[in-house]
Amino acid sequence: MLCLRQVCLFMLRHCQARTLSSDKLLSQINSCTNEDEVFSLVGRNKARLSEKHVGIALNMLWQLQKKRPLLLRTSDYIRNHSQFLTLCILAEHKVEHMEDEAIVDTLYSILRLNVEDHDSLAEVLVTEAWKRLERLSLPALSKFALCLHKQRRHFSPVIGKVARIVDMKLDSIQDIRILSVLMISISDVISQSFRDRLLHKAGQLLEEKNEVHFNYARRILRFLQNVKLRYHPLLEKCNKIFLKSASRLDIHSISLIFGLYEQLGFDNAEFRLVAKQLLSETIDDCYNPETFAKLFFTLGPMAGSKVRERLLVTAACMAEEFSGHQVLVILKTMQKMKCRNSHLLQKMASVLHKHLDSYHVLQLVKLTQYLVLLRCHNLELFAKLKMLLVGFLKSSVIPADTAAIIRVLAMLPSFQVEEIIMDKAAAVLPQCGLHHLNCIATALVKWNHYDQLHWPNSSELCVKLLQKLNDCGFQRLQKANNLNLLLEELTHVNGEWFEEVLSEETMAMCQRLTDQITCANVSQLSLLLMKTNHRCPSLLDRIASVTVENIDKIHPFEVYFILFLFSALNYDPPANEEFFGSCIQHLTSNLSYFETHQLVLLGHVLAVAGYFPPVLIMRIFNVSFLSKLDAQLEVLPDTLKQRVCSHLMKLNRAVCLECPELHIPWFHEHYCQQVFRNSSSRINPLRQHVHRMLTEILGGSRYIRLCVLTPYYYEIEFECVLGENKKPLSYKAEDIPVDGVEGIHLRQDIKDEGRKALPPGAQRIALEFLDSKAFSKDSRHLKGEPAVKKRHLEMLGYRVVQIPHFEWNSMVLSTEGEQLEYLRSHLYGIQ
Repeated sequence: MLCLRQVCLFMLRHCQARTLSSDKLLSQINSCTNEDEVFSLVGRNKARLSEKHVGIALNMLWQLQKKRPLLLRTSDYIRNHSQFLTLCILAEHKVEHMEDEAIVDTLYSILRLNVEDHDSLAEVLVTEAWKRLERLSLPALSKFALCLHKQRRHFSPVIGKVARIVDMKLDSIQDIRILSVLMISISDVISQSFRDRLLHKAGQLLEEKNEVHFNYARRILRFLQNVKLRYHPLLEKCNKIFLKSASRLDIHSISLIFGLYEQLGFDNAEFRLVAKQLLSETIDDCYNPETFAKLFFTLGPMAGSKVRERLLVTAACMAEEFSGHQVLVILKTMQKMKCRNSHLLQKMASVLHKHLDSYHVLQLVKLTQYLVLLRCHNLELFAKLKMLLVGFLKSSVIPADTAAIIRVLAMLPSFQVEEIIMDKAAAVLPQCGLHHLNCIATALVKWNHYDQLHWPNSSELCVKLLQKLNDCGFQRLQKANNLNLLLEELTHVNGEWFEEVLSEETMAMCQRLTDQITCANVSQLSLLLMKTNHRCPSLLDRIASVTVENIDKIHPFEVYFILFLFSALNYDPPANEEFFGSCIQHLTSNLSYFETHQLVLLGHVLAVAGYFPPVLIMRIFNVSFLSKLDAQLEVLPDTLKQRVCSHLMKLNRAVCLECPELHIPWFHEHYCQQVFRNSSSRINPLRQHVHRMLTEILGGSRYIRLCVLTPYYYEIEFECVLGENKKPLSYKAEDIPVDGVEGIHLRQDIKDEGRKALPPGAQRIALEFLDSKAFSKDSRHLKGEPAVKKRHLEMLGYRVVQIPHFEWNSMVLSTEGEQLEYLRSHLYGIQ
């Protein structure tokens, strides 16, 4: 190679023969139809190739490759050709004479031809472009920034300088293609305020342009992923572009969009429906393992039973052809589908052995997690995974990796903990964030509980390590002085350790940072309070006041999360009517931001709080809306689908009971019957114990009913009827058992309420026991759902007696006699 370089330089200096004129040579290069023609021209005209010829020739090589399908490209052949080396040598020596845009185009072309990032020509071109950065046009600047991104120079000084130029010229950028490239390239070196300006500018350009290519919208999503921000206004605009471009989307594009949505925590049922239709039409054409893996990832979780079965059979047949990454995708999707198809799982496990050594540590962690959750029983595979994970753990110096390995080791069946693992955990604790501390704590508690520590004084060591871990968590919290960073760190922290150890301190720290609550973080704080289940008046009041003051700056979907908090905790802020009024006005003016199923969830949240905006209620309860909802339910994840169906029923019930003037019919009878038939038995030892005591108090079992379904299908634990003189009335034919649900009784008048009218002065009593779930944490204040149930039962004619767990389980009621007297006083209303 060195000899060839010397020959080329010699020929440049000494060859005097005149060849084609410059213009004619340029024309010939531009007319080439394949790479060999370009190389032939270069070989015949080395001495007369100017910097312009060299740049055009390198660009032409890329343009010719670009026209070919990916699998038919011949980049290796081009890079190894002797005349390509000649072109690179010539370009390197003529770079100072190149025009600004030619330098960027040349760099872009050689990188697209997969020349190594640190090739000498690439380095020279980057250096020269850096010198001319200030005078590059915006298109050239974006192309250069893309080259730097491709070279993984994410934090280099030159990227910082690009970002500074973008900051200065942002107002003059009017091309969303240019902006989207620049946004991705500089995403690692921008401030929060600059990020917000970029988001605003992108939103403006997406709105102003009638036609935006879906690739530009996809880049915007990539930017949001890079800055770890779920920004609804841009997500919704990008989603609309994808819907408009549906006919041009292929499996690869749809898979990429779904992957970005998943990472951003965003979903759209309309896009799911479109994607399902498009993908279902291509299922017969997926013979390539890479394409099929993407199809399985996108279509599998929302496929019907027949398509799902075809996908599973095809995946099993294709198992041997899958790469390591594709196996990981298949297992991840199976876990998302909650699909434990034993045949496919065995196939995946059998091919995994040849891929295990190619996975990096976090891929191994995910792989192990998927296999455990799918209940794989391949002990040999788990043994190999354990060996690899422990090996990675011993050499790990990254706290996040160490915590992830320890967490997944605790998931392995019959895992015997080695002392070195505890030592590694102890060493890394001071460097861990709250999420990683949570991972390690979960593992330690499990190992200690199931007696998986087998060396002298292991339990004592585990307890000391947990105490050290708790101290690290407290210190981490107490050092927090930025609410936004704290909320970000707490996003993925959950489970018993957080609830039992850090929950109180977290609330205390949030209260100390109350003055940092703004319209930008108020919804994220609301989600944290929901997770902790804390009814903290000072924080709730501050959230309410910030929301009212900035209601027009808060996205409607974020207002929903704020209302969800107040509704679920059954909390009324000081200016309650103003707070709910402002939120409802903002929401009802922006209902178009919500998907069909989201409107159902919104309606339910408002109903729990006692609000029924007519515009929302009438929009939900009409035939076209419900038909659209049925279609979207088919593609929603199972958990969300069940939640939406349940909340639609509850909303229907609330509207029927509280807004009869709207004339909305009750149409959930069949749904409720199915739910109760599919549910497990509700008879438990506590209910049997209380039933026996109530029988003694009332004078016989004929005076009490256990597990009664009311009109509109509320279930109450105990029902009795007291006459005018407090005398119990006997049950006869007033109730009938519900078919298929043992011990559940259905009121005879459930379809014809009032047909069995009570005697004058009599009252029907519903007795309910409330566990800790009915109350916010460390509070005796009833949460929203049980409060609504009480309100509705009273509307149905019941006197409701709710017995809280903190009273029933208190020392005051430590004997059965005291419990009997307590029940008697509440039943007869003499407390």
